[in-house]
Amino acid sequence: MYENELRALLMGAGADLVGFSCVRDELPEELKIYPYAITIVRKLAKAVTDTIQGAPTMIYFQHYRMTNTKLDLLALDAISFIEKQGYLALPIAASQSTPDEKEEYKGVFPHKTGAVKSGLGFIGKSGVLITEECGSFVRLATVLTDMPLEPSGEVHYSKCGTCTLCRDACPAHAITGEEYIPGHARKEIFDAKKCSEHMKTYKHIGRGAVCGICMSVCPYNKRI
Repeated sequence: MYENELRALLMGAGADLVGFSCVRDELPEELKIYPYAITIVRKLAKAVTDTIQGAPTMIYFQHYRMTNTKLDLLALDAISFIEKQGYLALPIAASQSTPDEKEEYKGVFPHKTGAVKSGLGFIGKSGVLITEECGSFVRLATVLTDMPLEPSGEVHYSKCGTCTLCRDACPAHAITGEEYIPGHARKEIFDAKKCSEHMKTYKHIGRGAVCGICMSVCPYNKRI
């Protein structure tokens, strides 16, 4: 019953999309006490993403970092609302990475899992979220909570079809070109280690923290 209030609060404060989902089955045991997810989406500015012409730019890095900060602030707004209703909320930062002996480049909780389960979009061959409203140039944050929330949509499956533009453009050869199937391991479509190692070659751009080439060629961005 809180979904409309949360959506109005977050979109009024600057979110472009907001989704709700139950992610209990996707959470590690210690987080199952927060079975519901709020996915917050911000679209990156087109004038900024247009600067990516075969390589990231400092303008893109600065906007990327600023967008992450905005998302984290939006998560704080959600937490304040949730706690005032007597529930608990755990923020998952827009930019997250935790050491894991079993899998490198893994976050506390994958934002895209909540986004897909809330019906906001699908995971493309590049491994990024693609939405009808904002294309693939989006950044995400998540709030996990014990506040009961109704899922906002149904799962959307890949709509990439035979397109391989992101695979062909990836300088790290990190994209296999296979379509993502919910439940499959990320490595089936995307090699996070190759991607991360290539980003480090752009040390003059935010110390090698961004790339964005695969997103820059995605045809879904041209539809918005």
